[in-house]
Amino acid sequence: MNGIVLVAASILTIATSIVVKKLEVVDDIPINYPYPTLSAYGLFTGAIKEQQPAENVIPYTLPTPLFSDYAHKLRFVYVPPGKQVLYHDKEVFQFPVGTILVKTFYYPYDFRYPDKGCRIIETRLLIHEVDGWKAYPYIWNEEQTEAYLDVAGDTKPIQWTHWDGKKMKINYSIPNANQCKSCHESYGKMTPIGPTARQLNSAFSYKGVSKNQLTFWVEQGIISGVPTDESTIPNIAVWNDAAHYSLNERARAYLDINCAHCHKAGGQASTSGLNLSVFETQMNLLGVYKAPVAAGKGAANMKYSIEPGKPDKSILVYRMESTDPGIMMPEMGRQLTDKEGVALIREWISKMDK
Repeated sequence: MNGIVLVAASILTIATSIVVKKLEVVDDIPINYPYPTLSAYGLFTGAIKEQQPAENVIPYTLPTPLFSDYAHKLRFVYVPPGKQVLYHDKEVFQFPVGTILVKTFYYPYDFRYPDKGCRIIETRLLIHEVDGWKAYPYIWNEEQTEAYLDVAGDTKPIQWTHWDGKKMKINYSIPNANQCKSCHESYGKMTPIGPTARQLNSAFSYKGVSKNQLTFWVEQGIISGVPTDESTIPNIAVWNDAAHYSLNERARAYLDINCAHCHKAGGQASTSGLNLSVFETQMNLLGVYKAPVAAGKGAANMKYSIEPGKPDKSILVYRMESTDPGIMMPEMGRQLTDKEGVALIREWISKMDK
């Protein structure tokens, strides 16, 4: 099971086989799906556990990804031939009907030594159908030879050795198709989260050659509207790279991907009055000295979402640290506390001007 680790270590290469050869299409739109198995889509060449993408299935990465109980992820996008993604400077790109976004979740057996192999848990497909985006979870078998559609979701016991050498274990939760909507819903419609200009305006290794991802998409002809002046394209900090980004940049990037899909205009938590988007400039909308909309268990009798200089008095930190289903934020997608992420937000708040 070393294949996926070697692929991940080199940040993937692009294969050269037939374009999604098993996908049945009419006018570039998949039909007779969702298929019962992941391999039926033809998104990968060879053994699918190797995660080698077929031609026109393009790997991509997010420099600051969503925390999912320390799971590692591989991402790919398939855009139907002759169609293009529409660029947007702040919002998620507009993908044409027929687009498939692929995200595979896996755990290296030992985070310190990824060449020792890994276990793939699930692959989620977001398919842009005529009537909107639909989510289809595929769960991998124990043999790691196939992933099977299971719209009901599942729970899998997972063990690994963490970065610090400690043994970790969790009953990893695979969401059902409806639960996916809780994070992916914007203005009442399901939408992707990660593929934005600020995330894709970053480097990726294609066949061993580092290139800006947006530049590569332009070269592949799958996107239109990208500004020729690269300085006008937003980018986002790498949340754990203190050598190249400020504390504020890293904290805002972390909140943007982990929280802003709900805490923004049109998000499921828009009634909270918080806007945790990296583009928000009003400190009160970020939660600074902002009283909660509703008191109770989630507020723990604290006065503000963020009280500058006092992370222990800030509701934001309290809810990020908690694993109580009635308190924790995000409400879905995690069972563990992201200790490193919480430490970042704690430091950010502790150094805020009062």
